[in-house]
Amino acid sequence: MNINLQKISHNHLILRSILMSQRDGFTGGFLTGTIVGGIVGGIIGAVVASRLDNNEEEQESSLFQSDKREKLDSEESIEMARNRLEDKIAQLNHAIDDVRQQLTPIEKHPLESESIPD
Repeated sequence: MNINLQKISHNHLILRSILMSQRDGFTGGFLTGTIVGGIVGGIIGAVVASRLDNNEEEQESSLFQSDKREKLDSEESIEMARNRLEDKIAQLNHAIDDVRQQLTPIEKHPLESESIPD
């Protein structure tokens, strides 16, 4: 029985050493995985952030260009509206002059109306 106890004790020690080495392997693997994962994640994050920054810069430049175009378009439309308004004002002034001429009788020359017969 003593041999069996020694055998069991020896097997128990072997099993215990295997489990301890696996535990040490797990800890080392965990730490290695954490470090490698952090590095890979950092690289991927930097690449994605760089691409997003480039896209934002392109969008800002395209927005700036579209703002210029809209400003030019709005300046042109303002100029066209101003020209149309001036034309309408000229038409109204002409119509006012026509109505004024129709409402007031034709005046005679002041010398003719004031002349006293001799």
